[in-house]
Formats: sequence, structure tokens, C-alpha cells
Amino acid sequence: MSIRIFVTGGTFDKAYNELNGSLYFKDTHINEMLKLGRSKVQVEVRTLMMMDSIYMTEQDRELIATNCSKDHFDKIIITHGTDTMVETAKVIAQNVKDKTIVLTGAMIPYKFGSSDGLFNLGAAIAFVQTLPNGVYIAMNGKYFTWDNCRKNTQIGEFEEIHPTL
Repeated sequence: MSIRIFVTGGTFDKAYNELNGSLYFKDTHINEMLKLGRSKVQVEVRTLMMMDSIYMTEQDRELIATNCSKDHFDKIIITHGTDTMVETAKVIAQNVKDKTIVLTGAMIPYKFGSSDGLFNLGAAIAFVQTLPNGVYIAMNGKYFTWDNCRKNTQIGEFEEIHPTL
């Protein structure tokens, strides 16, 4: 089983400029993360864009959905900024029905060393292999359906909107 990983940027792939303290994008860290995590799952990585999700437009979201729809893989992971992850998941869910798609991200950049990104990527790899077709968000070891979660900015975690009993 092969998995497509689409990179879109977000905190996941931000780098730190030690001279001025700013965060910026250069190259994706996905391949380094897969190696560090000793992943043995066959993946193909493709960078669609490198941007902070707060700057994503509807055209950017449509581009992501179109790539998911046209890709020959039926298991897809999308690395994405957490601020608008749910909005992108909605566009994908409206346009792609026959695949398992998991969006994941990080609250802390991978290059900081204390990032949740490596754990979230590993969880996304496991979830995309086991969940039925649909669009999901994987954060903090949990998965959520795209339409039943939100980012709680008070505690810095994703949570269900309507918890199941």
C-alpha cells in the first residue's frame, strides 16, 4: 500500500531565522521526519505549496482538492497549517468521495525540536491506512471527521464540536 503525501506548508514546515527570529519556508521537512521516525511505509511526497494557512485562498483550497481528486493514490495525507485546516478539509470533502484523506499539522515547527509534528505525521500515516473513505483531521494522537472538530485556540488542541457518548 502506497500513500501520497501532499505538502502545503503550515507550521509543520516552518524554519527559524536565528538572525532576526522570524519563521519562514524553505523546503519541506517530511522526508527527514519519515527517516527520523523510521517509517517503513511506502510514500510519495509532492509539494503543492509552502504557505501559512491563514493566507490560503479558495483557489488554493480548490487546487488541493483537485490534486486529491486526480491523484491515482486512494490514501492521501495533507500537511497543512492548523488555523484553516477545517476549511480546506470541507472543500476536499465536497469534491472527493472515494478516498481516505487525512490532514495533519503541528502547533510547533518541527525544527524547534519539541514539535508535535513528528507524532502527528506518524498518527496520520496509521489513520490513513485504517480509516474508511472520508476526510479526517489527525492531531494529538486523535482523529476527527472533518465536520466535527475545531481548533481550540485557548488550549492549542483540536477537539470535537459534538462529542460522542
